[in-house]
Amino acid sequence: MPTPESPLQIGPHPVRPPVVLAPMAGITNAPFRTLCREFSGGKGLFVSEMITTRALVERNEKTMQLIRFDASEKPRSIQLYGVDPATVGKAVRMIVEEDLADHIDLNFGCPVPKVTRKGGGSALPYKRNLLRAILREAVSGAGDLPVTMKMRKGIDDDHLTYLDAGRIAVEEGVTAIALHGRTTAQHYGGTADWDAIARLKEHVPEIPVLGNGDIWSAEDALRMVRETGCDGVVVGRGCLGRPWLFADLVAAFEGRTDAYVRPTLREVADVMVRHATLLGEWIGDESRGVIDFRKHVAWYLKGFAVGSEMRKRLAITSSLQELRAGLDELDLDQPWPTGADGPRGRTSGNNRVVLPDGWLKDPYDCAGVSEDAELDTSGG
Repeated sequence: MPTPESPLQIGPHPVRPPVVLAPMAGITNAPFRTLCREFSGGKGLFVSEMITTRALVERNEKTMQLIRFDASEKPRSIQLYGVDPATVGKAVRMIVEEDLADHIDLNFGCPVPKVTRKGGGSALPYKRNLLRAILREAVSGAGDLPVTMKMRKGIDDDHLTYLDAGRIAVEEGVTAIALHGRTTAQHYGGTADWDAIARLKEHVPEIPVLGNGDIWSAEDALRMVRETGCDGVVVGRGCLGRPWLFADLVAAFEGRTDAYVRPTLREVADVMVRHATLLGEWIGDESRGVIDFRKHVAWYLKGFAVGSEMRKRLAITSSLQELRAGLDELDLDQPWPTGADGPRGRTSGNNRVVLPDGWLKDPYDCAGVSEDAELDTSGG
């Protein structure tokens, strides 16, 4: 297990404890990263939402907002999505030349159809030569900036790619790899395959391997490191409506397992209002910030005795005053609910994978991918 004396290294950046916030579309914007970082005491690594390389190169307005980092964010981590090596290379060079980030992560793990039907996300590593070309462009353009990648096991159990992709990553100079222990076909259903994380670690001992999937508590993170030998963990859905999970993770890796956060509903309500406030400040409009916050309400209130009507009411608020007033009507002295540390977020699985025509015919030929496969907006 990584120790304070031997922390996880992402290029020149020590990550202590070895904990990374997974990029999540519409979630891991600057306000949410701020909350998670505050609870962690500034420890760990917090990655942006998915940024599309084409949109970045074209300076799409929404994309340029998504890459705004708070002054306290060090290192600044951007996750890029792209399918065209030339466009990925342009985006990486733009980041370097304009000092937009300190670390670049490449997305090869997204399973949503609008991404995979273009050959991107978790579909892309099946095309080994295309993966190599993208990694080569990114690493060569990044200079001193570390480049990492996040991927899944493969498209489905008959088309596993993670071991080949890991070897290609090492050969092309990638700094670290994060593996979500699911296939594209699983989406977020079933159980993450931690054995695959262990196999990847054995397969590419030259660079750090981070494990992702089914980390719902700090104890899960310790268990993943212990069982797989991975160098760190990537936490996604487990922190939805629970940014204080990063305080637990820090405590766990520092051996302070008696210091886990178990907030009352009053404390949760205060975090909810702060989250909505930060969103409004980031967007530049209080109402739009509260509206954007609506999707978080159910996650924050998971397990508490709130009532369906109040949940619906809080999920349609449009001002901080309205949100605070609704929360104040609750029994705010409720303790942290039993079982609220369990799964949250999307749990769908067994989905049909949407791929470009003929994608699976040849794992090396990438003639079916062109520049128009690049999405023109960011954030998923």
